[in-house]
Amino acid sequence: MTQLSDDFVQQENSRDDLIQGLNIHHGIPIPSDMSRPGQDGYRTPTVHDYERGRKGDTPQDERPPDAKPATPRPLSAGLFSRQSPLLNLSKIDLHLERLHWRERIRHYTWTFFTVTMATGGIANVLYTVPLRFRGLDTIGVVFFLLNMLLFLINISMISLRFYTFPETFRASYMHPTERLFLPASVVSFGTILINISQYGLPNAGPWLGRAVTVLFWIDAALAVLSSSGIYLLMWSTKSFTVETMTPIWIFPIYPLLIVGPHAAIICKSLGPSAALEIIIGGFTLQGIGFLVAFMIYASFIYRLMTQKLPQASARPGMFVSVGPSGFTVAAVLGMADALPRAVSADFMGDGPLAAMIIKVVASWACLWIWGLAMWFFFVSVGAHWSCARQDGHFAFGMTWFSFIFPNTALVTATFAVGKAFQSQAVQMVGCVMTVLLVVGWFLVVGIMIRAIVKKQILWPQKGEDRDEGGFTAPEKQPERHLNTISKMTSNALASMKSNDQ
Repeated sequence: MTQLSDDFVQQENSRDDLIQGLNIHHGIPIPSDMSRPGQDGYRTPTVHDYERGRKGDTPQDERPPDAKPATPRPLSAGLFSRQSPLLNLSKIDLHLERLHWRERIRHYTWTFFTVTMATGGIANVLYTVPLRFRGLDTIGVVFFLLNMLLFLINISMISLRFYTFPETFRASYMHPTERLFLPASVVSFGTILINISQYGLPNAGPWLGRAVTVLFWIDAALAVLSSSGIYLLMWSTKSFTVETMTPIWIFPIYPLLIVGPHAAIICKSLGPSAALEIIIGGFTLQGIGFLVAFMIYASFIYRLMTQKLPQASARPGMFVSVGPSGFTVAAVLGMADALPRAVSADFMGDGPLAAMIIKVVASWACLWIWGLAMWFFFVSVGAHWSCARQDGHFAFGMTWFSFIFPNTALVTATFAVGKAFQSQAVQMVGCVMTVLLVVGWFLVVGIMIRAIVKKQILWPQKGEDRDEGGFTAPEKQPERHLNTISKMTSNALASMKSNDQ
């Protein structure tokens, strides 16, 4: 019995050593010898590395000078072996491979609103197709209703995330990458308003026009607050370098970029006085959005000239640079087309003449901007083509919806240019691009569902909320997971004791 007591004490001590040897990472217990790079010895470069004068391309993860080299050990070695009676490693493997749905909701980030942006963008494109056929309106309405459903799902899921894990709310707007996508919720709201104006106004009474007008100004206020607020937060909490620049820096200005297209649609259903107010407001906010994006374009070009193309996983974000020019062309040409019926006879001395001059100037000026959007589109496609020729493999991320939403702006701009210059060929190009966009939407959504099943997203360190740039996500209290390990080891010890007896 004395020998058995001594053995039990040694096993209890081994159990304490076991628990101390576990790294608690995002609430998941991981043995130290199973830690992956980034969890034991590695760190992510920060801006201070560049301030110390480091040269070359964007650096990879590196060890601090005093870090010990990680030596991989076989699974059969040491305390954590599968043959160890104290702890069955397969149980930890199972825990790492399977997470409760509550744990996966923790990683439901703002980037999921890019799904509703893309879906609403498809509905917008289908409404503007000039060569129509029976059933096209029905398809557009289906995408519109689906977008509203997905928006409600996104609101519910991210609210559940913040309710279940309150610490993630502050982390979501402090994270250097995730906070860039916070305006995606405002853009999604704006696309829903655009779809309501397109598919609802022609089939509803005057009450909807008044409601949409109020919602337009609410959306405009949200766009100003969200875009300026996110940029102010970025500039107040972190230093940036050109080496770390990506086109996603443009994304916070997107809420302003869809105000103009919305104004171009609803002004056609309002009276002259209300329509003119909408046009002036929409043109002003659209100009702010495009000019801010245009200044960021300069940083993007400089980054490409000095640091080459972004890494493969970040290249879908290059299509974000297409959106500002595309939305601006669609907005300006749409508002210029509606201006003659909105101005009075004495507007700027001669209302009809002033409206005609503005329309002509807008049409020719928008040719330049449309050409800029096409140029960025070709550059982005070429960047992906060169990457596909090398290995043909792209890891999925929610930024893949950049293949869809910014390009919906290019398609609507193409239709607007074709209408302004009465070019059937340009409109045919837009129709071909529409078909490709719809097919692309189904492909990206299908790959997203597959990625969720394959644990490529909604998983620790697999999404935009992963640790990076010196930011570490807040840890959930690990007591519950330690208790789980404690119970596992206690049961193993009790089983050993009964077998010895």
